Amino acid sequence: MYASVRDVPQAGTPTGRARTRVGGTVLALGTVSLLTDVSSEMVAAVLPVYLTLTLGLSPLAFGVVDGVYQGTTVLVRLAAAAAADRWQRPKATAVLGYGLSALCKLGLLLASGAAALSAVLAVDRTGKGLRTAPRDTLIADAAPAGALGRAFGVHRAMDTTGALLGPLLAVALLFYLPGDYDSLFLVSAVFAVLGLGVLVTFVPERRRAADRPPVRWRQVAALAGHRPVRRVALTGAVLGLLTVSDGFLYLLVREREAVSAALFPLLFVGTAAVYLILAVPLGRLTDRVGRVPVIVAGHVALLAAYAALLLLPADGLLLAGVVVAALGVYYAATDGVLAALAAEIGPDDVRTSGIALVQTAVAAGRSASALLFGLLWTLTGQWTALAGFAVALVVVLPAARWALRDLRVGPRA
Repeated sequence: MYASVRDVPQAGTPTGRARTRVGGTVLALGTVSLLTDVSSEMVAAVLPVYLTLTLGLSPLAFGVVDGVYQGTTVLVRLAAAAAADRWQRPKATAVLGYGLSALCKLGLLLASGAAALSAVLAVDRTGKGLRTAPRDTLIADAAPAGALGRAFGVHRAMDTTGALLGPLLAVALLFYLPGDYDSLFLVSAVFAVLGLGVLVTFVPERRRAADRPPVRWRQVAALAGHRPVRRVALTGAVLGLLTVSDGFLYLLVREREAVSAALFPLLFVGTAAVYLILAVPLGRLTDRVGRVPVIVAGHVALLAAYAALLLLPADGLLLAGVVVAALGVYYAATDGVLAALAAEIGPDDVRTSGIALVQTAVAAGRSASALLFGLLWTLTGQWTALAGFAVALVVVLPAARWALRDLRVGPRA
C-alpha cells in the first residue's frame, strides 16, 4: 500500500561532500542534456520565424505545429516510463529516446512544408517523451542524500547551458550562411549523436536488487489513484494550460517591434542565461524551504512576462529584457523543481512512472495551451488572447497553492 505524503521520509540538510558534489552520473547526464539541447535549441530558436515569415504560416497554423511539438510526448511518456519501471531499465529507455531524436535531426534535412516538418517534430518529441522521465529517475537515484534539489539544479544548469549555446550557434551559422537551414540541421544532428554517445558510454544502468521482484503492471496503473501524485499532476495540467509558449511570447515581442527578425534567436539565449544563473541556487533553495513555494513563485514570474507585454511601452531593451528575464525565472523555478517534487511524492518502485505522470500532465496542458492561444489570437487578436490568459492565471494561482498546500516534502534547514 502506498505511503501518504506525511509518511515520506524527510532527508536531512546536506553535509560534507553532498554540499559540493552531485556525483559522476548526474554530471554525465548533464553533459548528455547539454549536447542534446544544443542540438534541439538550434532548431527551436529559428522555428517560429522560419514557419511564420519564411513559410507564411498563420498564427493558428503555428499554434497547431507548436501544439504538436509540445504535446506529442503525451502519447508515449507514460508507456515508456511504465516499461522502464517494469523492467527497471531506465537507461535503456533513455537511450532509445535520445537515439530517436538524433535520427530526426537528419530527417529535418528532408522535410519541406508545414506538414512534413510537423511529422518530423512529432517523432522528435516522441524521443523526448521516451527519455525524459527515465533520465530524471537516473538523476534521482544518483543524487546524494538531502541534495535532490541541488542535483536537479546542477543537471538543469548544464541542460540550460546547451539551450543557451544552441541559439547562439544558430545565429552564427545563419550569419555566415544566410538562409542555409540544411547546414544548421546537419550541425544539430552531430551534437545529438555526441550526446547519445556520452549516455551510452558513461551513464550506468540502474541495478535492481536480486531479492526485489519485478514491478507489476497493476502497480504502475495504481499510481493514478495515488493522491499526492494525482494532485500534483492535475495542478500541473491546469497551470500548463495557462502557460503561453516561448514561441508565442517571443512573437509578441516581435509584434511590438522590440527585436528584429535577425536577432530573434537571441531571445532564447537571454532566457537560457537567466535560467542557467538561477537553476542551482533555486534548486538548493527548494532543499531548504520546499518545492511548492518556489513553483508558485515561478508562475508569478510567468504572469510578470504577460503583464510586461500588455502594459509596458514598446521599448526594445526594456520590454524584451523583462520578458526574457521573467521567462528565465519561470523555468528555473519550475522545470527541475517539479521533477524533484514528482520524484519525492511517488512510491520508489514506480518512481519513473510517477515523474512521467506529472510531466505528461504538464505537457498535455501546454499542448492544449498552444492550440487555444493560437485560436484565440486568430479570433480575437493577440492582445485580447494574452489578457485572457493573464486573468485566468491570476485566478488559478491561489487555487493551485491551496491544492498543494500540504505537500511538505523535501529537506528542511
